Amino acid sequence: MNETVAGFPVRVYYEDTDASGVAYHANYLRWFERARTEWLRARGYGQERLRLEEGVAFTVSTIEIEYRKPARLDDELQVQTRVAELRRASLIFEQSLLRADGQLLSTARVRIACVDAATFRPKALPPGII
Repeated sequence: MNETVAGFPVRVYYEDTDASGVAYHANYLRWFERARTEWLRARGYGQERLRLEEGVAFTVSTIEIEYRKPARLDDELQVQTRVAELRRASLIFEQSLLRADGQLLSTARVRIACVDAATFRPKALPPGII
């Protein structure tokens, strides 16, 4: 699977930074999460619709992040997202955070489990996502 979303835009705001103007590391998780949500939305699958109509939810089961260079106040960034592996009840995403000039700041590998929205037990991905 080599399906990439052409960059989910992010800007680093004052509230995202520490006293030195560097983005706090936990914000990277937020930016990666938003990009995965938009990846789903671009395919016609809003998270709330999936929960209500399909009875499924997604949960992060594993995440690995490598911080290479800091994002700084007012930086314009893009998160690229691609599916690296597709399984019956999970997806593995590979994500990259880049500055607008193309400089790689961070990478993430994230396993997302598909679960029954009521019981949180593993459940097969809806056919349309596959």
